[in-house]
Amino acid sequence: MLTTEEDPGREAVPSPIPPQTQSPRAEDPIPTKKSPGRRLALAALLSAALMALHARLPDTALNLGSLFQTLLPWTGLAVPVLLALAAVRRSRLAAVAVLAPALVWASLLGPTLIDKRSTGHGLTVLSHNVDEANPDPAGTARALAGAKADVLALVELSQESAPVYERELAAAYPHHTVLGGVGLWSRYRLSAVAEVEIMPWTRAMRATAATPEGPVAVYAAHLASVRVSAAGFTTGRRNEAARALAAAVRAETAPRVVVLGDFNGTYQDRALAPVTSQLRSAQREAGSGFGFTYPARFPVVRIDDVLVKGLTPLASWTLPATGSDHRPVAATLRF
Repeated sequence: MLTTEEDPGREAVPSPIPPQTQSPRAEDPIPTKKSPGRRLALAALLSAALMALHARLPDTALNLGSLFQTLLPWTGLAVPVLLALAAVRRSRLAAVAVLAPALVWASLLGPTLIDKRSTGHGLTVLSHNVDEANPDPAGTARALAGAKADVLALVELSQESAPVYERELAAAYPHHTVLGGVGLWSRYRLSAVAEVEIMPWTRAMRATAATPEGPVAVYAAHLASVRVSAAGFTTGRRNEAARALAAAVRAETAPRVVVLGDFNGTYQDRALAPVTSQLRSAQREAGSGFGFTYPARFPVVRIDDVLVKGLTPLASWTLPATGSDHRPVAATLRF
């Protein structure tokens, strides 16, 4: 018979106490996914690594290495963006990490921002892609004449526009020669004029300018255009033209050489190394800032340049926009 009364002679056995689940203390870290601050810090370090190793980035995938170098000055925009995000997240870790890309960018490109221009007399040269579709070639010619350079190199001339430039520049430049879409205008006599074969049609030429300080080999070149599309950064024809131009410069016997034109690539672009390894950029040595030239309304890259050998750049600058989609560039060179 069951009963609810306890047996007085029997020792009571305590009931087992069920285990209690302890709630986490406020000071204990709660496992979470990677914090936004850490992600921002990693992004900053990755940006710094890409900048520092830009020359080692492969071109095997869509020529992205070459494209990255073309836009290298703009990689610095990652710094204020990451810094703003670090402030929003109130992450000290991310803010400190942003110093890495800032320092790398400053070491790579900071010197470009310093004004290195100086005054002095020398040979002043000017280069301009005048644009076949330029609606006002006469106005462009007058603007170029107003710059008072000693030698002009014009590229992307057309059959219709070339006579306009010849007429408008005749008074200031008694010596000129045009081959295909490129031309040279000079205050000094030009000799040894020849095409430089860099493409199936005429896109480059050279001549010797008889300056008062001595002869100078002057090249006018217009390398093939590049395209950014779903296929990547298409540069094959430009790169072939660069190698051909480099071969011509390498074979040049004149001690003083100036190469002017539209290179459709920046000085940092590895694809132009065959040319730039032999010559020095006047803008890098004697300019102020990046000297962007394209597109004319809001330039973001410098694809037009003055490259020299055997001469010392005193000053380099970019001129105001004309009717072209490029801006002109000029430099004064000392013998």
